[in-house]
Amino acid sequence: MTQHCGLVAVIGAPNAGKSTLVNALVGQKVAITSAKAQTTRARLLGIALEGDAQIILADTPGIFAPKRRLDRAMVAAAWEGAQEADALLLIVDTVKLRRHELMPLLETLKDRPERKVLVLNKVDAGAKEKLLQLAQEFTAEVTFDEVFFVSALTGDGIPELKSWLARLMPEGPWHYPEDQVSDASERLLACEITREQLYRQLHEELPYDAAVRPEAYTQRKDGSVEIRQQIVVARDGQRAIVLGKRGARIKAIGEAARKELTEVLGQKVHLFLHVKVEENWAETKDIYEEIGLDWVK
Repeated sequence: MTQHCGLVAVIGAPNAGKSTLVNALVGQKVAITSAKAQTTRARLLGIALEGDAQIILADTPGIFAPKRRLDRAMVAAAWEGAQEADALLLIVDTVKLRRHELMPLLETLKDRPERKVLVLNKVDAGAKEKLLQLAQEFTAEVTFDEVFFVSALTGDGIPELKSWLARLMPEGPWHYPEDQVSDASERLLACEITREQLYRQLHEELPYDAAVRPEAYTQRKDGSVEIRQQIVVARDGQRAIVLGKRGARIKAIGEAARKELTEVLGQKVHLFLHVKVEENWAETKDIYEEIGLDWVK
């Protein structure tokens, strides 16, 4: 069997559904999803298989106007994910649209040499006429090789998109073993899963200023794994929010993260979390390396 392998960069405005789409294409969870915008930070890769093709998906952070160092690092990671790709996949949330963030993206895409694919997401929630109108509007701005209408959540249109991407992949050996679904280290994936629970359970209470650092990841003799993580927040008030009344909130976050980690890792997990206040953590170089981002000046 002749193997095919290539890279597809998934880009879009924050919260367009990129992580949900990557998870749908891979067939299992590899990227964190949350109702909070900008939850993807590092350039996590998902690896999808279709026939003889291995499709490596760069799940880039949402591209937005960066205001501070953390934002700049995330946007740099996004465009880095787009370089050398065999295709750029622009995903658009057809319900929220976020035109102010979408238009600069379309502008940048115009002159890029890669094959471009437009994916209009959340078709289960929008009217057909509106979808066709949007497709016409965006294809007038940028020359897209193909347009797909999908629902990353329900799986509508995903098989068609996947087989089209597979046909696009150049001939060459697979980069990853057949059973590998992501290039994120288990330590980093474990932190991402905890961070997802932080956002899920605290919604608006906890701003985007929280990081989860890996402290220890130890395989025990009984076949289980012990994971120790530090939740870093910028203020004492945020620490109190994460802990909750008599520690109830952090216990619930830990419980949900542990349950999901057990499923993802396929082994029993002992998860220990503690909260640390570090006022300027978003200006600390070490933390960037630990959460998989480059330090951007």
